[in-house]
Amino acid sequence: MGNDGVEQVAAYGSAGDVSGLLRAMESEDAEVREEALEWLVSATWRGDDLTVATARAVPDLARLALEGTAHRTELLDLLACLANRSRWPDELEPAWQTATAALPPLLPFAHDADPGVREAMVRLIAACGHAETQGGPDTLALLRTRLARETDPLVRARLVTALGLLDPGDGEWRHGLLADPEPRVALAAAEDLLRTADLPLPGALVDQCARAYTADPHEPELALWPPAHKPYTERLLEDPEAALRAAAGGVPLAFEITGRWRDREADVLPWALRETGGENWELYRLAQLTCALPPELHTRVRDHALPYLASGPSEARAGAIAVLARAKVPRAVEEAVRLVEEIPGSYDAVRVAHAVAEEFGAGAQAVARAVARHLGSAHSELVEVLTRYPDVAVDVVEELTELLARTGTGYPPVAVAVLDRIGPAAGDLAERALLACVTERAHTSVSAVAAVAYHRVSCDPEPALSFFREEMDRFGPGLMMDCASQLGPAAAPLLSFIEPCLTRDAWPMAALAVWRITGRTEDTVEPLARQAVEWGRFYPRTPHPVLTLTEMGLLPRFAVDPLRRGAEARRRVVRDFMFGDDLHPDYVARAAVRNLLETARIVD
Repeated sequence: MGNDGVEQVAAYGSAGDVSGLLRAMESEDAEVREEALEWLVSATWRGDDLTVATARAVPDLARLALEGTAHRTELLDLLACLANRSRWPDELEPAWQTATAALPPLLPFAHDADPGVREAMVRLIAACGHAETQGGPDTLALLRTRLARETDPLVRARLVTALGLLDPGDGEWRHGLLADPEPRVALAAAEDLLRTADLPLPGALVDQCARAYTADPHEPELALWPPAHKPYTERLLEDPEAALRAAAGGVPLAFEITGRWRDREADVLPWALRETGGENWELYRLAQLTCALPPELHTRVRDHALPYLASGPSEARAGAIAVLARAKVPRAVEEAVRLVEEIPGSYDAVRVAHAVAEEFGAGAQAVARAVARHLGSAHSELVEVLTRYPDVAVDVVEELTELLARTGTGYPPVAVAVLDRIGPAAGDLAERALLACVTERAHTSVSAVAAVAYHRVSCDPEPALSFFREEMDRFGPGLMMDCASQLGPAAAPLLSFIEPCLTRDAWPMAALAVWRITGRTEDTVEPLARQAVEWGRFYPRTPHPVLTLTEMGLLPRFAVDPLRRGAEARRRVVRDFMFGDDLHPDYVARAAVRNLLETARIVD
């Protein structure tokens, strides 16, 4: 929203003042109306006072839709979205109740000359549900009449969906529309039949859905309808065989299948390649899929990615290099070096360098040397690659200590991590720089990791103990517990802060800390196991209870079945919210759990 528009709307009241926005909607100035409408529409996804006030203004919004013509479509859309919303702040009554009460005078707009108004009106009727059950008009009859007369393909498709939601019946009337010459109409009929069909989904219906989609490809519409609606893509993904069949028929579901189901990468590869163009995000997701492919399929992935090295912007080249790295193609190393030299400050260089380092290990030392040459201009997360190559990092200790002074950036914590990895070989210069981080306390979290790194570089725990003792005495042990316990047995003087969190609250982090410091298992295994059965995601540099239990070599009996069920499940247990290019976090968790189950001693 532009500043001029905000100022003009402000003349009617503050931007969050719905009464002022309603007055602005009646302005003769089109720009003022549009800016006010933009604020009102934002109430459909917000969760603040504006949302509450907009929901309470449904009768006024309906009046504006009835009396005005300039924004009738948008206002009807807004009413439908408000009525569809199922969760409201402050225990507000669902807006569909007031929208249903305001519906009768608006119903003639279902026959409006403007197809946009008709479409919005159909959605509003569906959002309000069965008005006749509350003494209102017979909206089902209206929708049936409208479907028989409607000529606009999109509005007809909306009518099919609305009728399917409000009057599914035996579905026979929808079967007749599967052969409709308009693809959107046929797809709407197939979508509703899929929604109401039992699993496994009928193959013939899946094929009809795919044919309708490929005749008019478009993104699935995910937020137009009441919660009972289920987009065809979502329904197909509930049946992996049906989803594979639809993908073979042209519906772009390959990556959605592997995002929902385990061990399907080889099955979807032909369609995953078909869905992967030259955008870097497309190539990165192909890189992740490649991590789980058998080696004999790597050649197909390589051949698909190679052309993108020679054309397009550096972002596309980066995605292609990541794919080649995951396919174990040696050329990825030299290409990664070239990319780091060209764009060391970009996040694409970060992703590529980490991918190559993970796949080639010592064979990617040339990438680490390229990073070392560009420490001053490298992205902070690119510097972190050096934690894998301490023999390279030791040659740039001075430059790493200079990064410690870049407070307010991401450089100090990664520089600390690299110096920590180098250990005593980092020398006196690193000791002095780390000690300054601890004592000057420019940022508490950096000082905490620097305290641990100083101990590892100097073998002197006293500055760290002093720092952690003071922090725990002032603020409690919670925020410092993980770092402090990394001192191992040297952290024994801090147990008086940490142990009460274990005995009183059974914190998993306290259990981890006590075990690191003392090696005790009798009171630490159970809290960690209870956290492990939650199947949490693995994060870099964050301790995970499954790995800790594996190190302990112990697993309580109560945790065995939940962990085994998760490990054997066909459906993913851990989702990838980060959309990375490395191995899917669900596979990381499954492998760790399998290893735990195979190696740990079961205890009662």
